[in-house]
Amino acid sequence: MTTSEERTRVHAFRDDALGEHDAVGLAAAIRSGEVGAAEAARDAAARVREVEARLHAVQVHAEDAETTASGSGGGAFAGVPSFVKDNTDRRGLPTGHGSAAFTPRPARHDAPFARQFLSTGVTVLGKTRLPEFGFSPTTEYDDAEPVRNPWHTDHSAGGSSGGSAALVAAGAVPIAHANDGGGSIRIPSACCGLVGLKPTRGRVVANAQSRQLPLDLVTDGVVSRSVRDTAAFLAAAERHWRNPALPPVGLVEGPSGRRLRIGLLLDSPNGVRPDAATRAAVTETATALERLGHTVEPVSPAIDPRFTEDFLTYWGLLSFLIGTTGRTLGAGFDRHRMDPLSRGLRETYVENWHRTPGVLRRLRRTKSAYAAAFRGHDLLMSPVLAHTTPPIGHLSPSVPYRTLVKRILAYVAYTPIDNVVGTPSLSLPSAATTDAGLPIGVMFSARPGAERNLLDVAFTLEAERPFRRIQDGAGR
Repeated sequence: MTTSEERTRVHAFRDDALGEHDAVGLAAAIRSGEVGAAEAARDAAARVREVEARLHAVQVHAEDAETTASGSGGGAFAGVPSFVKDNTDRRGLPTGHGSAAFTPRPARHDAPFARQFLSTGVTVLGKTRLPEFGFSPTTEYDDAEPVRNPWHTDHSAGGSSGGSAALVAAGAVPIAHANDGGGSIRIPSACCGLVGLKPTRGRVVANAQSRQLPLDLVTDGVVSRSVRDTAAFLAAAERHWRNPALPPVGLVEGPSGRRLRIGLLLDSPNGVRPDAATRAAVTETATALERLGHTVEPVSPAIDPRFTEDFLTYWGLLSFLIGTTGRTLGAGFDRHRMDPLSRGLRETYVENWHRTPGVLRRLRRTKSAYAAAFRGHDLLMSPVLAHTTPPIGHLSPSVPYRTLVKRILAYVAYTPIDNVVGTPSLSLPSAATTDAGLPIGVMFSARPGAERNLLDVAFTLEAERPFRRIQDGAGR
């Protein structure tokens, strides 16, 4: 590794209890007695401490997690150390939502999804940072250190699950909780070279707040370094609770050998064109799939041209609702202390609140237009983001609001449709990298309930071209 790489790349892989295991591998080592759960938790906590000084990914550490870890409780990931994102209640830990607008209090109970996540057997070492209320595609703040990308610390780790992605990519833990309301699993996965699957709406347990919204955008999941970890999580979560309205996923353990028909979408439905490096990464991945016998052909979903503006208005409605009800989150809530992005979203919504009925009507209609694109296709393939991972500061909430929104819309041009429609969608590392050595993600989306198709193509590409490893430096 060069001096420059040593200065900008951060990872904690070494010869300890975690080694280079993914979550499935570490759980197997714990079950066999090769590694103790307490030992794994202790070494993971040491790794976290090592990288945290440079990544700033952790919001709060759980007390005594290392000493109470146990691999005897069952679950696919029994004894595997992990983290919960700080917008989801974990009993005994405060939930801050990335905001300085209130003082959070310790949660009295685990959130419904937290219970499902814990049912997999993970040992929760703490909570990871996110941008305020998950509104931004980067985990940066108006008056605090940003979460930095372990592949290159001058760049964003993505958002809103940036803290989780940074820890997993750096090797501090093998898997971590994430959730996605506009791309917040897939965006940081693309930035940090991870596997990030947003499940179908209703695939996992919904939290109470989501069910109260006029349009539920948020789905929980994980970020991981291997496809089998994501597949194992879905199967384990399903053993805790399965939605009878969706076909079961079960445990997918490798590619099926099926030949898939894949629709290729290079330019986003709202007309944003990807930059050259992103376009090349997606095109090269498409070519690789064709070599493997899959059919890839262009597709153009007929999405309402007002979709982007409507989604932004709905995002503003969410900020308005938080500003109105925020006193329920913790002590001393003051909406005027929300960060400039949150305030700008809220203020813009207040100016345009009368558009809400039409916005909701058009967003709901997106389902039929998007479904038409799947006719004759098993999957849709596109960039995750319209350009490669930006440097810290480009999307900071301290950037003037109108400039910042233009930058966000020029970056996050592909992911929100799956949140509005509820379809499952997956970010996968491509074989390409940026000039700075950062990963570039490729996105696959499927019909509701068709996560097996996503895992199928993910296993296929992982086997054909194993993902780059941060610990290997630039030589791989």
